[in-house]
Amino acid sequence: MSGRMAGHVENTESFWQSRGMQGADLLLYRLDRLTELRRARRQDADRAARLHRITEWQVARLASTHSDLLANPRYRPAVQFFLSDLYGPMDFRQRDNELARISPMLARVLSDNALRTMGRALEMNILTEEVDAAIERSLSDLGFSEELDEEIYLRAYRRCEDADKRRRQIELIREVGEDLDEIVARPWIKRALKMARRPATMSGLGDLHQLLERGFYAFHDMRGAEEFLDAIVGRELQILERIVARHPQPFRLEES
Repeated sequence: MSGRMAGHVENTESFWQSRGMQGADLLLYRLDRLTELRRARRQDADRAARLHRITEWQVARLASTHSDLLANPRYRPAVQFFLSDLYGPMDFRQRDNELARISPMLARVLSDNALRTMGRALEMNILTEEVDAAIERSLSDLGFSEELDEEIYLRAYRRCEDADKRRRQIELIREVGEDLDEIVARPWIKRALKMARRPATMSGLGDLHQLLERGFYAFHDMRGAEEFLDAIVGRELQILERIVARHPQPFRLEES
């Protein structure tokens, strides 16, 4: 973590925003925060294993909830992009290291719109790490150690009492998706990505470039993301409110 950010990782993002941090400074703070959260995830093997099982369970639940979108060739790549590249049980260390290496340069050269988009993506990842960590702590308190099922997951989820964070996490899915939908409409982006592929690989930035390409083609080939985002966000918000309201089967939306 950079020296000027070290020691502040426990502070909330709202604390920094209330003090006027924005643009490049906020981007670098978010990257530091995400790096620290993921480092903490790896420090305890038992905790890391529990978090891995939580992530796997949630990915399976999301795939089930949005199975119709996964079955639709128009939307499948975008669903897979969210499930694997923005959230999933993968080891993101290489990609994070690449981003950390070039982030000071990006903070200087990116436009305000590009900084905002990258910042939103990082904020979404931070919230994911934070809410998953809260579930892990709750599961640990409940004595969870083996397989995870819906009943124990919901017990742990409700103990966290972090619905506002989760609402923001879902809102960011729409915001990041809308940003991507706008970016892919620019004809020069596709050419720029192709031209950058070899230099990025030779510079040790291959993982990061592949992420950008997968996100670009997932949204470019969809040719309009509004219906897709409405479905994802609408369902996830409905599920959240059903969990908060202690609905007995909050994930079975067809029964509402």
